[in-house]
Amino acid sequence: MIKNYIKYLLPLSVVLFTSLTSCKKVFKEDNFVAYFGGEILNPQEKYVLFLKDDEVIDTIYLDKNNRFMHKFDSLAPGLYTYKHNPEYQYVYFDKNDSLMVRINTLEFDNSIVFCGRGDEKNNFLMELFLKNDADRSLMYDKFDKDVKSFIKNIDSSYAIRKSFYLKRKAEIGWDENFDLVARASLNFHHITKKEIYPYAHQFRTGENIRTKLPSNYYDHRKEVDFNNAVLTNYSPFIKYVSVMLNNVSLQKDHLDLNENSLENNIEKLNITDTLIKNQKVKNVVLNNVAMMYLLEDQNMYNNQKFIERYLKLSSDTKNKEEIRELSNSVKNLKVGNTLPNINLTNTSNETVAVNSIITKPTVLFFWTSHAESHFVASHKKIAELQVKYPNYEFIAVNVNDTKINWENALKKYKFEIAKEFHVEDFELVKKKWVITKIHRIIILNEDGTIKNGFANLFDVNFEQNLK
Repeated sequence: MIKNYIKYLLPLSVVLFTSLTSCKKVFKEDNFVAYFGGEILNPQEKYVLFLKDDEVIDTIYLDKNNRFMHKFDSLAPGLYTYKHNPEYQYVYFDKNDSLMVRINTLEFDNSIVFCGRGDEKNNFLMELFLKNDADRSLMYDKFDKDVKSFIKNIDSSYAIRKSFYLKRKAEIGWDENFDLVARASLNFHHITKKEIYPYAHQFRTGENIRTKLPSNYYDHRKEVDFNNAVLTNYSPFIKYVSVMLNNVSLQKDHLDLNENSLENNIEKLNITDTLIKNQKVKNVVLNNVAMMYLLEDQNMYNNQKFIERYLKLSSDTKNKEEIRELSNSVKNLKVGNTLPNINLTNTSNETVAVNSIITKPTVLFFWTSHAESHFVASHKKIAELQVKYPNYEFIAVNVNDTKINWENALKKYKFEIAKEFHVEDFELVKKKWVITKIHRIIILNEDGTIKNGFANLFDVNFEQNLK
């Protein structure tokens, strides 16, 4: 994949970098100048955000050719994030690195390739990310396997990726600071699967296999440094901690696998408080637990009890305010309330207010071209429901997409089973309707009031909401 893109990157990199830097240039010890540039094909916005620990450092604007270039007078070595809405990825900078990246937003992760000083490390991270992603997509059926078969499967998969890691480490020769990030990407993916397995297996098969796990099954937990602030905002670390907390909280009640219960989520907060001493890391994990819980449990009494505990443990003022706002948005979507109004664009390119198109009981469902399998599955499911529940209107709302992507997806699949709309301002939808998961469904009464603001189209009991 990488070789195929180098020929496109070379002309741009030559133009921008010839007079600026070279891989052989020697820099003074106190010189931390670095460069970040590239090209965005099919841009969704006119800029790229450059972040450190979830805080925006710079907004880098695209030129008329959709290229960008930025000089950092002083950039500390480490892991950064670049974001071109709605997608993001990571980039690692060593001292005085000069990196170019080429991205096609139509296949964001699969298209990313770096060149310039520091490119090999970052191309390795992307290759490993894609290997992990491909492995993840094949995992679900593996959770049904018995303990011995499951461990054999994931160990075999891990061995293949570890061999790749060792080979590239020897070839590139990176330092220990980068190796921390590389090993995190390798290892957290593996042990995340180990943490998911006990409760996923029980959920899918009904069998509790915890007593059948080897005595050393959780030995990996001893190797995890939960207080390492370098990995605080690195998604492999956050994902691992999230599923580990789920696993620990659920193992106390082998019969109730409700990971969204108030008791289990307060237990997650308490475990986090005990386990993680670094306050920066603790705040990030606490905030992640709170976000996930508030989006799943809409019991107002439970929410208040949960938030009281969260606010007591977190010391991050900004995060606290974010959680308060989320809680208020959830309250606005309680049963009987009128759905907060948002403007939508129809297939005739007309702007309409959502409340003006509700004339009968209605199901609002959401999709994005970035999740194609869900897009297809949700429309097929809605087609079945239309036949069974003709008294309902079914409205599809495209989110987190450009208008062009929306139109192209509709042309490609030619679904004609629901009224199709597009929303331009995804941030407004996230704030007003709390749409952070694409499987969310909002069910309305014919007067536009909310019947269920937090349904799941693929829940086995979903149709109970329509009766």
